[in-house]
Amino acid sequence: MRREPVASSNVASIGYDPGSQTLEVEFHSGRVYQYLDVPEHVHQAFMGAESKGKFLHYEIKSGYRCVRL
Repeated sequence: MRREPVASSNVASIGYDPGSQTLEVEFHSGRVYQYLDVPEHVHQAFMGAESKGKFLHYEIKSGYRCVRL
């Protein structure tokens, strides 16, 4: 999955596959996680969030299953 670099102290890049509704997050540590069944509007809100880390913590980690790659 192609990821876009983002300005964040914690998140390095974000990718999204609309067909499978999979959100992929790469951290500056090098770890990569995929969050499953994430609607497109949540991805768009994440990309537009002022704080990617806070959005990830409050809106994504608490509501979607994830897999560490």
